[in-house]
Amino acid sequence: MILRLLPILGITFIDILGFSILIPLLPFYVQHFGAPDIVVGWVFATYSLCQLVAGPLWGNVSDRVGRKMVLIVSQIGSTIAWTMLAFAPSIPIVLLARALEGFSGGNIGVTQAYVGDLVEPKRRGQAFAYVGAAFSAGFVFGPATGGWLAGRYGFAVPFLLAAGLQVLTLILTVTMLPESRGRRTDADQTAVGLRDIARSLADKTVAPVLWLRLVYTLGMYGWWSALTLILHAQLGWSVAQVSYVFAAFGVLQVGLQVAVVGRLVAALGNRTATNLGLGLCVAAFVLVPFATSFGLAVVLLTLFGVGLSIVNSAFPALASEVSPDDRRGTVLGVVSGLDSLAGFIMPPIVTGVLGAYGVAPASAIITALAATALVLGILQARGARTAPGAAAR
Repeated sequence: MILRLLPILGITFIDILGFSILIPLLPFYVQHFGAPDIVVGWVFATYSLCQLVAGPLWGNVSDRVGRKMVLIVSQIGSTIAWTMLAFAPSIPIVLLARALEGFSGGNIGVTQAYVGDLVEPKRRGQAFAYVGAAFSAGFVFGPATGGWLAGRYGFAVPFLLAAGLQVLTLILTVTMLPESRGRRTDADQTAVGLRDIARSLADKTVAPVLWLRLVYTLGMYGWWSALTLILHAQLGWSVAQVSYVFAAFGVLQVGLQVAVVGRLVAALGNRTATNLGLGLCVAAFVLVPFATSFGLAVVLLTLFGVGLSIVNSAFPALASEVSPDDRRGTVLGVVSGLDSLAGFIMPPIVTGVLGAYGVAPASAIITALAATALVLGILQARGARTAPGAAAR
């Protein structure tokens, strides 16, 4: 299995290596223009709003014409967007660059669909663990490299490096990545729209998983948008220090994904593993207001890292299992679209609350959403155990 996945794993690693440069730098980059915390949220939200439109569309297109072409379009758009971000003279241009990357960015849902095409259902949890490891390996080197370059040369250099890495992924995709499915020519296949999203949300098998995902990602996008600001507020960490923390977080993720998570998901089943990961995330978020020392911050980030690793491996496998084969790309595109909806809604809310009222109220919002997702997951797991012919554990 690993040999079949090597091309997409390598491309994913390089892609995330470039993308991970952004996460710790973006809040400091926005503040570099003199903008308040809430603008950080709007910059994150702009990307997610555009992804909300693009995610289901690209997922559906990949079902009809193949995954490879969609990945190529995504990489071209991201290259242009990163270059614009490097030379942005003002916040409006930053927003424009993030919008372009959002509209062109169909790679996450399409990558998951690509893996789903190649791997039989019973091994998808392990396969997505390998994808998670590739993601996490990118996070090992990207943040640390970006933080060091920004501290030494300014913000433009790490963003240009990210653009160069996108060019590299484009070349590798064109020359090395085989298509995972044939071109669809069915006359009744049309581009995805609100009907496709509504169809997935109304499907009795798929809908509960999608609603769970939406609640979970509402909390997660709030957390990611505020994490750098929280670490700076509570511990006084600089852009370089935050970047190194992200790199250490990536090391933890790689170790977990390669050595632990795949086997754990296979042993527990996708539903149980997802709930375990959600529970660990809730425990981490409860600690946020108290994490004013290095030791407690390490405990928080470790709990969160383990929980995130498990959810990132178990949930895509669960969503892939409950999706019809001919609509897997569309459903995973809808998942990506729902993630983007959460990414549009939550960053301005959480960063706005953080700037106006402090860490505790902002973290309370995140904790409440994660806890709600956990309750939904537990209820769905109980329902799946009692339902005849349940598709996934």
